[in-house]
Order: sequence, then C-alpha cells, then structure tokens
Amino acid sequence: MNIRRDVFQAIADPTRRAILLLLTTQSMTAGIIASNFDTARPTVSKHLQILTECELLKQEQKGREVYYHLNAIKMQEVAQFIEPFRKIWDDRFNKLEEVMKSYQSKK
Repeated sequence: MNIRRDVFQAIADPTRRAILLLLTTQSMTAGIIASNFDTARPTVSKHLQILTECELLKQEQKGREVYYHLNAIKMQEVAQFIEPFRKIWDDRFNKLEEVMKSYQSKK
C-alpha cells in the first residue's frame, strides 16, 4: 500500500527540516545523517522514509550503501507554491516598518 504523504506536514517537523538542511550540500547515508542527531537511528530512518514518500528526498544505491539527496524538482515546486505568500508577508512587514518609522519620527 502506497501512503500519500503531505509535503507540508513533512516539513513541519523540525528534525525533518534539519535533515533537509544537512542534505543541501551533499548526499549522505542514513547512518551519517543519524550521527548528527541525539535520537535513535530507527527514528531518523522513519523521518527519512517520510521525506522520501513525499518525494523531498531521493535514494541512490551505491554498492551496499543507500545515499539520500534532495529532490530539487520537488523542492522547487514547494518554493514556487510558497513564493506568493512570502511576497504578501514581505509587503505587510514593509508597511509595518513604515508605520513604525512614521510613529517614531512624530515623537
């Protein structure tokens, strides 16, 4: 049975976000990834499974080792979805900054 994972639920978890950050520079095995956390390796493996199921990570077999790396296409899809919201919040913060500056200049 194939479980359909939600990308945003996956990245809501701080450990999974940390895993994604670790993999921004290079591919790593589950063992190397797990060595960066104070949790049991099966826990990290479960996080890797979730990230792989929602296609944020890809697996690549090299000999006996399985390497995990970011799926750039899926990451780009997520970024494209978030971009309009980022622009909205940037505009709101810029307006707030203008109001604060205006308020301070009146003092």
